[in-house]
Amino acid sequence: MRFQSIQTRWITALLAPAVALFATLGCGTEDELTGSKPPYDLTFALDATFQAPHGGQPIEWAVVRTSSGTVEDQGSGTISATQNPSFLFTARSVMDRGEDYEVHFWIDSNIGGGTAGVCDSEAIDHQWRIQILSVPQDVHFLASYLPAQTEDVCATFP
Repeated sequence: MRFQSIQTRWITALLAPAVALFATLGCGTEDELTGSKPPYDLTFALDATFQAPHGGQPIEWAVVRTSSGTVEDQGSGTISATQNPSFLFTARSVMDRGEDYEVHFWIDSNIGGGTAGVCDSEAIDHQWRIQILSVPQDVHFLASYLPAQTEDVCATFP
């Protein structure tokens, strides 16, 4: 009997954390249990409409918290001339529930001049600002090439 008692205590000690985890998962989300705001991911892509005007050109992007202007994540890459999507990034755990964000990005096209690697005016390097309002969960966003909707975002990329 003593062996069974020790064995039972040992198994109980090993299983207790797993049982607690499963009980927590079954009771609701982290938001509901703790009141915290878990960070969410942003997957952002440019569709094939960017291929012809910008294929092969460098792009820089930033995820900006609207309320503070804080850059939460940023990066760079190259627009594909053949793949669809023509550009894709995922920013992990950068957005809080209910907050507003913007994605700022510019393509170093140097139309009629400009300096490589520098965010020049909208007429030289195309720039966009995409709003993501009141984040409810992970966000997946696909943007199309709309040159009439460019906005100056160079201040985000000093």
